Order: sequence, then C-alpha cells, then structure tokens
Amino acid sequence: MVGIVMFFVALFALLLGFPVAFTFGGIALIFGVWAEGFDMFAFMPYRIQSIMENTVLMAVPLFVFMGLVLQKTRLAEQLLESMGKLFGGVRGGIAISTVLVGALLAASTGVVGASVVAMGLISLPVMLKYNYDKGLACGTICASGTLGQIIPPSIVLILLGDVLGVPVGDLFQAAVWPGLVLVGAYVVYILIYAKMNPEAAQPIPSDGSVSRKEEVITALKAVIPPLALIVVVLGSIFAGVATPTESAALGGAGAIVLALLYKQFSWKMVYDASKETVKVTAMVFAILLGATAFSMAFTYTGGDYLVEEWMLQLPGDKWGFLIVTMLVILVLGFFIDFVEICFIIVPILAPIAEIMGINMTWFAILIAMNLQTSFLTPPFGFSLFYLKGVAPQGVTTRDIYRGVMPFIAIQILILSSLLIFPGFYGM
Repeated sequence: MVGIVMFFVALFALLLGFPVAFTFGGIALIFGVWAEGFDMFAFMPYRIQSIMENTVLMAVPLFVFMGLVLQKTRLAEQLLESMGKLFGGVRGGIAISTVLVGALLAASTGVVGASVVAMGLISLPVMLKYNYDKGLACGTICASGTLGQIIPPSIVLILLGDVLGVPVGDLFQAAVWPGLVLVGAYVVYILIYAKMNPEAAQPIPSDGSVSRKEEVITALKAVIPPLALIVVVLGSIFAGVATPTESAALGGAGAIVLALLYKQFSWKMVYDASKETVKVTAMVFAILLGATAFSMAFTYTGGDYLVEEWMLQLPGDKWGFLIVTMLVILVLGFFIDFVEICFIIVPILAPIAEIMGINMTWFAILIAMNLQTSFLTPPFGFSLFYLKGVAPQGVTTRDIYRGVMPFIAIQILILSSLLIFPGFYGM
C-alpha cells in the first residue's frame, strides 16, 4: 500500500500549491528510501540520460517556439478581423468565426493559453458590442481556445506518443477527424442557439463600403499563410517525408518566414520567443524527471500491481476499465495539469490497456479529448482562468461558467461517440 499512499500524498501536496516537479521528485525520494533504501535510485542517472537523448521529445520545444513566434505576429488578430467580416452577416457569425479561427490557431500554434487570451482580447469585446449573450461569447472563446489539445500538432499528443510508445505521426493522423468533428459540432450548436435566441447572437449590419468579393479576398490573405504552414508541417509528417521532430523544426523556420511576411520580425521577438520556449521546455522536462523518479518508487513499492489487480477486476472487462479511466482522468484534470497526467497517470494505466488488448492509438486520442474537456470544466479549468484574466468589466465568473456548460456537454458527447463508435473516426 506504500505506493498508493505515496500517490495520494503527492496529490494532496499539489492541491496545496507545491511545485509539481519537486513534489513528485521529493515524495519519490522520501517514500523510496523508506521502502527500499537508496539503492532504488541507482539507475536514475541512466533514466535521465535516456530522457535527454529522446529525439521525439525534441519536438516539444520546437513546436512551442513555432507557436510563440506566431503568437507575436498578430496572426490571431488578422484572422479574427477578416473571418469576423466574412461571417458577420450570419446570426452567430462572430462566434462561428471565433471557432474557425480557434481551429486554425490550434493547428498552427497549439498554445491553449495564448489562443484563449488572444481571442478574449479581440473577439469578446466585439461580440459584447453587438449584444451577444455573455455566456455564449465566453463559452465559444474558451472552447475554441482549447482545441489545441486535440488538433495536431498538439503537445499533448507528442507527450502521449512518447509515454505510450505510439508513433507521434500516427497520433496526429488519428486526431484530425475527431478534431474536425468537434469543430463542426461547435458550429452547429452556435447556429441552433442563434436560431432559437435571435436577440442573443445578432448579425453585424453591413456598412456597404467593402464589397463581398473584397471581404473574401481579405479573408483568404489572412488564412492562406498559416494554412500553408499547417499543410507543410502536418503534410510532411502524414506523407512520411519527415519525422515529427523534423517537421517541428520546419514549422519553427516557417513561423519566422510568416513573421517576416507580416512585417513583425525583430531580433527582440526571436529572443522573447526563445526565452519563453526555454521556460516552457524546462518546466516540462523538470516535471518529466520528477515523474520518472515517482514512477520508479511507485513501481518498486508495488503500487502498479495493486492498481492493475483492481482495474482487471472491474466489471465489463475493457469497457469498465475505459469508463473508469476516463472518469479518473476527467476528475484529475480539474486539479492538475495535462503534463502531470501524461507522465504520472498514463504510465500506470498503459500496461493495463495493453493487457486488455486496447488499441493504444485510440486510447491516446480518448485521453487527449478527455484532457481537453478538463481544461473547460469548472471550477479549476485553466481556460476559464485565462479568459477571466482578460475579460472586460461586466463579464462575471458566473457568465463564463454558464457559457462553457453546453460546450462541455458537446465534448463529452463527442468523447462518448469516440468511445462507442471508434470505427466512425477511423480507429
């Protein structure tokens, strides 16, 4: 039972606000030495070396750098302005354009916090100006901003690919269809809501100064450059021309080209993006090292056997295991970040999934979709905090919570369909 006690002590320490990496590493050291002695950690240097030599994980800083460079090029602002004009004449048009831009930002930057903040600053005031329901406006922005969790190139999928031993390229391909279905479901919900509540999502009246043709051309000019980068990055992976790490490097170079194209390039911008990349990467790898020590101690103290024995005795065989796993990850996602879940929870569950003969690519996509839901779920959803931090006065926390509820229901519906009908998604 030492491993189980260790797990709950770590979870309690995280809830108290202790740093994640040091919490996992410190608790692993205390319980590991108490249970087995210092010899338990004799192989730790070799594990650290193998982590630092892992070429798959090199894609993390490269994709983060790509996203940060694009974040600083006014990409989101130009996309939202042009798409807003394109769909503005439709009821709920600004909300629809926000969803579509969120999908494009997810596929080109993959940075959830940046997407939510950018759309919160640009799109939310416009929707409020045209008397959109506050809940609809807030929910749309939060849901659209979290699409980076499932739409490739997603950092979550890279981490899951490494932990589960699944090629990242396979995960990227498998995630495209569920991601598009989710985007389509958001758009359908907004159209239905706008039809049933005309006053809550009014169209933007046309000023007549710009022709429809000019609006379409302006929108295409804003969409084509990031779309070209997406095609190059993901297309090179899907075609087998480049590995995810190589395509990530290509994406970083492409982001610099787009910065030049948008006339936003400066060495200060490159320095700032590089500095932020180092911070994010250091955080991820510090957590990974702490999680590695934690996993060693958990395994040596027999915690994995207890979990495996309990999971294998669940009613419903693999379906019971999958339902319990999804519920556990959903609840843990309220309190801890996706990085900790990928490095601590998933390695415990992966061997059990393999014993049950579960397709690991499908399993990874289910987890990624689940983690996206946890980003939205009150009271601890990270996207809710991001939006609240930039929302104008008059937008309350209650508005945000009320707004995300239908989108959470949509995500759970899509997750359930992915669980029940994997063949529909090509799994």
